[in-house]
Amino acid sequence: MEGVSSLDEPLKKLLGGATAKVMAEHLDLHTVGDLLHHYPRRYEERGKLTALTDLPLDEHVTVVAQVADARILTFNNGRGKRLEVTLTDGSGRLQLVFFGHGVHKPHKELLPGRQAMFAGKVSVFNRKMQLAHPTYQLLDASDADEASEAVDAFAGRLLPIYPACKQLDSWRIAKAVDAVLPSARDAVDPLPASLREGRGFTPLPEALLKVHRPQTRADIEDAKARLKWDEAFVLQVALARRRYADTQLPAAARRRVADGLLDAFDAKLPFTLTEGQEKVSAEIFDDLATEHPMHRLLQGEVGSGKTMVALRAMLAVVDAGGQAAMLAPTEVLAQQHHRSITEMMGELAEGGMLGGPDRGTKVVLLTGSMGAAARRQALLDLVTGEAGIVIGTHALIEDKVRFHDLGLVVVDEQHRFGVEQRDALRSKGKQPPHLLVMTATPIPRTVAMTVFGDLETSVLDQLPAGRSPIASHVVPAKDKPHFLARAWERVAEEVENGHQAYVVCPRIGDDAEEEEKGKAKAKQKAAEEDPDKRPPLAVLEIADELRKGALAGLTVEVLHGRMHPDEKDDVMRRFAAGDVDVLVATTVIEVGVNVPNATAMVIMDADRFGVSQLHQLRGRVGRGSAPGLCLLVSEAHEASPARARLSAVAATLDGFELSRIDLEQRREGDVLGQAQSGVRSSLRMLTVIDDEEVIAAAREEAVAIVAADPELERLPELRTVLAALLDKEREEYLDKG
Repeated sequence: MEGVSSLDEPLKKLLGGATAKVMAEHLDLHTVGDLLHHYPRRYEERGKLTALTDLPLDEHVTVVAQVADARILTFNNGRGKRLEVTLTDGSGRLQLVFFGHGVHKPHKELLPGRQAMFAGKVSVFNRKMQLAHPTYQLLDASDADEASEAVDAFAGRLLPIYPACKQLDSWRIAKAVDAVLPSARDAVDPLPASLREGRGFTPLPEALLKVHRPQTRADIEDAKARLKWDEAFVLQVALARRRYADTQLPAAARRRVADGLLDAFDAKLPFTLTEGQEKVSAEIFDDLATEHPMHRLLQGEVGSGKTMVALRAMLAVVDAGGQAAMLAPTEVLAQQHHRSITEMMGELAEGGMLGGPDRGTKVVLLTGSMGAAARRQALLDLVTGEAGIVIGTHALIEDKVRFHDLGLVVVDEQHRFGVEQRDALRSKGKQPPHLLVMTATPIPRTVAMTVFGDLETSVLDQLPAGRSPIASHVVPAKDKPHFLARAWERVAEEVENGHQAYVVCPRIGDDAEEEEKGKAKAKQKAAEEDPDKRPPLAVLEIADELRKGALAGLTVEVLHGRMHPDEKDDVMRRFAAGDVDVLVATTVIEVGVNVPNATAMVIMDADRFGVSQLHQLRGRVGRGSAPGLCLLVSEAHEASPARARLSAVAATLDGFELSRIDLEQRREGDVLGQAQSGVRSSLRMLTVIDDEEVIAAAREEAVAIVAADPELERLPELRTVLAALLDKEREEYLDKG
């Protein structure tokens, strides 16, 4: 296909080596096609100037304004020169400064009344906003060729402002785009003609021209609608093909067996399952009974009983003659799951042991830090089929691990595992095993459709009976230090009433963290100059302070990721047994830790955690019959965005609502994360949270197209574009691997 080649041309062929190098290194743009898909961030109109009053501090900006006055000042007894230029745009004023030899050219050119575009980083000097040594381009000079070109490009037109970098201004990028724009007509249009015409979309070459060089605002809207749709559609076709390919794979059907382990387990449950658990279990049992692998995402609020649903699925598979593996992201969590599952199963987890029940099975743990003998035994139990259930960390994915007949893989906290790790574990079965992915991070529907679009989704949104409400409050430690003192009193009261508490800190605070002493000193100095820059509070320091001060007399222990696994396990066991009053920890307790007697949590420097993370942490309390209390301690200023975030967390226990707030505050890239290799690189125009309708419609069209023509034989253009996207994906996967 001729069409592809011109967009695949390396930029250095058209732009020269230096510009191409900056584009590759700083903007990740390598080919003509990359640059054509580097869309303007916004557009300026000649008559409508950027409001100088709205400039963000410490960011690179591009402004269009008029010179109000310019004057040269001398200092150092006349040896130093400084040019100060004041700009105005009717809304406010902005100062520019140029020093030394750099003053001559701007002094000649930036005369009062002149209009120009300026780009630079906004800083504050003497309480005034300023740009130091900005680059600029005159917009009303007719002497220089470049200036007159700029006037032509600018007169009466919308001026695209591109995402730029320090080394390359927006207008230099615009000039580079001019050089490659003729290639837009060779762009391969991925949309089937019927779909394009049916939805009234602009053809792709025209959309690219309109987005870069719009004549009117309507051109921009047209182009955006088309380019957003393409991103959503190509991604949804990739996911639909993946889902379709999965449904074509063979799998052993694992049908539910009467009077087996599962029935015995259900019979001894001390409570009834919630309606949600019943419904989701039924969906899972239906999937397990088919001869194609299940691929299901189970979303559930913290404490909604996902582990129970997963365990029942695992028992059903063991009844049907298979084995089940549960993959957890950390050793603490794997041990915790192993402990709680063996406790829930009781004697049913003692299969094959002397005096164990006939119907039982063995439940083994496999982690990287296990002793050699225990590890050998676990591997042996797996390969012989003696163990029906294994719970482990990444160690399960290693080559040495062999199963007798792996029937189901349960992945806990999916956002910690990439697609490739899921696939590695799935390859352990004689045939692809069924897959159940669990997450306690509520995911808005659009993100689920985009990031986990290859999975069917089930949601558990009821809390089981017996879970208690959690009260959350923000503690402004800086404005109201007596609130913090009261927080420690509350912790002591909870312990007096026979309960336990967590204190969470963002940092460990050991030597390994502060290897370079210089760093620590620099931090200290910065902290004295600016309290906001102090290092985050640390587990070891806070634990020490509490033992000597506010919580003297209580048993205070620490837990963090750098402790030896046996030590960690010992602390968790003693905390679970009630021998430890207060556990000071890092976020290692974020997921899966289940101690129903822990009722209070104090999160130090809470503004240093994300919204979802705070919600996850808070879910560790109120797991028993007593109400939970979560105190978010922060020194953030009352009017700051950080405090607004904390207030949002304190105001609602609805994880889906919070995940929406979280998404709106973060950039798209963080949302998609690295979990799906490559997908993120393909989203430039689409915003997952705002474009729900586009994504849902694109998914519908994609599913219909793939069902009718799985190999896309009748749509060669779509296949070409898809191959390019997936190539990039594979490439990024290999880079990471």
